[in-house]
Amino acid sequence: MSFQSESLTQANVAANAATVQEGSKASNLAGRARLFFADNLRVALTILVVVHHVAVVYAANAAFYYVEPPDAKDLLAYLPLVVFELFNQAYFMGFFFLLSGYFTPNSFDRKGPGSFFKDRLLRLGIPLLVFIFVLNPISCLGLFWMPASLTGITVSLSWQTFWQMYPQALGVGPLWFVEMLLFFDLGYVLWRRLTKNQAVNRAREIKVPGYPVIGLFILLLAVASYLIRIVVPLGMAIPVLGFPTFAYFPEYLSFFIVGLIAVRNDWLRTIPGSMGKVGFGVALVATIVLFPLALSTKTAFLGHGSWSSAVYALWDSTFAVGMCLGLITLFRRFFNREGRFGRFLSQQAFTVYIIHIPVIVFLAIVLRDIHPQQLLKFALVAVIAVPLSFGVAWLVRKIPFASRIL
Repeated sequence: MSFQSESLTQANVAANAATVQEGSKASNLAGRARLFFADNLRVALTILVVVHHVAVVYAANAAFYYVEPPDAKDLLAYLPLVVFELFNQAYFMGFFFLLSGYFTPNSFDRKGPGSFFKDRLLRLGIPLLVFIFVLNPISCLGLFWMPASLTGITVSLSWQTFWQMYPQALGVGPLWFVEMLLFFDLGYVLWRRLTKNQAVNRAREIKVPGYPVIGLFILLLAVASYLIRIVVPLGMAIPVLGFPTFAYFPEYLSFFIVGLIAVRNDWLRTIPGSMGKVGFGVALVATIVLFPLALSTKTAFLGHGSWSSAVYALWDSTFAVGMCLGLITLFRRFFNREGRFGRFLSQQAFTVYIIHIPVIVFLAIVLRDIHPQQLLKFALVAVIAVPLSFGVAWLVRKIPFASRIL
């Protein structure tokens, strides 16, 4: 399934004397003023996740809880939606991991390994379980409103059929991100314990990388992505853990590590604005030159060691790094403030990520008998789904004790 999407680690509390001293230094750097632009970035990426999944509904190019395929001849609707999905997939979940990594070290420093991981299990583990056992099965009800030719379901919906299908309806869905983040957090805890914090001091001495280092990082990421896609091509899920985009694992892990290093050196505040402009420019050039070349071989770009897969890996690695640099500096310059509305959106963002799938599914079902042109319908549902998801998230957070987790 083409499930994408996040949960950012929040600041937490203090461990031992040496770690507290180290943590206070990092906090003085990263905590001089709240990174409102990072909060606003998180909201923007969350909105993009919602719109991305609306696009999946109306492109119908991947297995999903409910889809409305466009007419077979309607390339004007199909191609823009698929390209939109590919662009998002190239960078937005990696960006979530980068921001998650950025907020992890200070949380660990101020809380300590045991309390830190217990907090992660609470704030990430409980939403993950709720989605697996409640929200994913509810979302799967959308299959009953799809044509039997697409689903193979020939029985009508009833309590009996729902409970019969319930074991097959369990799944992580878009909360694969939360699941993977839990593994990354556990890895960080183990790394800190094994190195006895010695590597932390060295990490704090790394300056903002120059263009040659960034270029080398892009090249290594492209090679790693190309190699893993020989075995796990794009779109191939990992059945045991439910990761739908393991082909992007090198990006997710490396961006998380970059976030860990970035907070020690205050990179989000010190990246030059000119570097953001270059990032946007390089992403644009790579898209003009590499993206159509990779897609010229139809589906060969997905992996299996093809030359177009290598070109595509170079494109999405370049695009991901360029977009992250560009968006960080853009939001830092123009959106580094918080009003009441911005605070409201930020407070609901993680809950939106958790609940938006059933919201989209049932909204699409309600509007299924409206038949404008496919792109117009996508736009209509997206415009409704975003505020509706934030509204439902606000109501969910009003449930007693829910706000402590969400």
